[in-house]
Amino acid sequence: MDFFVVPTATFRLLYVWFAIGHARRQVLHWSVTEFPSAPSVVQQLREAFSFNVAPSCLKYLLFDRDSVFSAEVIRTVASMALRPKRTSYRSPWQNGIAERLVGSARRELLDHVIVLHEEHLRRLLSEYWAYYHEDRTHLGVDKDAPASRPVEQRPSALAAIHARRRVGGLHHRYGWRLAA
Repeated sequence: MDFFVVPTATFRLLYVWFAIGHARRQVLHWSVTEFPSAPSVVQQLREAFSFNVAPSCLKYLLFDRDSVFSAEVIRTVASMALRPKRTSYRSPWQNGIAERLVGSARRELLDHVIVLHEEHLRRLLSEYWAYYHEDRTHLGVDKDAPASRPVEQRPSALAAIHARRRVGGLHHRYGWRLAA
């Protein structure tokens, strides 16, 4: 889990909190806030892992040394049958999957739009996470998408490649469609 900062058109700073599953590179839960705090992180953990139980495939929750990840957060993580693990001081490479997710979100979305306000960022990120899970391939999961999509075979010789717009046209998903 980690945070990243997004500036808005009015120079406000919005913080995006996310938890990512390392096995399939899936964003398990995310939220946007203007004022990050330990109680807000605890609440997001409760929402991410309902009934205070993490999925059985998770053993650890890795996070950096940000002061927001306080003793209260560590207690909450431990109560969910997860082992909290902090990265070393100034060692972002120790949580490389989360750092790559932030870099991808910046390069593929946030570098191309000006965020107007919190609701605008929520809408943009909802579309981007859908694209990220369903369409974007990852080398770490054998060139598959985190949600594992099947390979489409050409249905007939008359079929043509069709582009479906994703994330407001910033990205596309290509598939077969019968020519009219």
